[in-house]
Amino acid sequence: MSNLLLMAGVFLASFLIGYALIIRVPSLLHTPLMSMTNAISAVTILGALLLFSQPTTLTENFLGALALVLATFNVVGGFAITDRMLRLFKAKSPNPNNE
Repeated sequence: MSNLLLMAGVFLASFLIGYALIIRVPSLLHTPLMSMTNAISAVTILGALLLFSQPTTLTENFLGALALVLATFNVVGGFAITDRMLRLFKAKSPNPNNE
């Protein structure tokens, strides 16, 4: 139980510190920041998968599954948004029908 409280405390502290840092990032840097959070989420996915390779309790299984789902959602959504933003910078091909 003390390990769970320690992990919850680390999670809460990292959430508060992360929020305090991200709120101060200028909008120009949001795309590189999103790429970094995708990398962090990928590490979270690997950690959750490693959790399932060990004998764990029901609570740990639930928290690992929740971390896996949320991190996967973040990675997929981050790549979709980054792709959409990058398409804004591509040159538009000339349309032969419009002169």
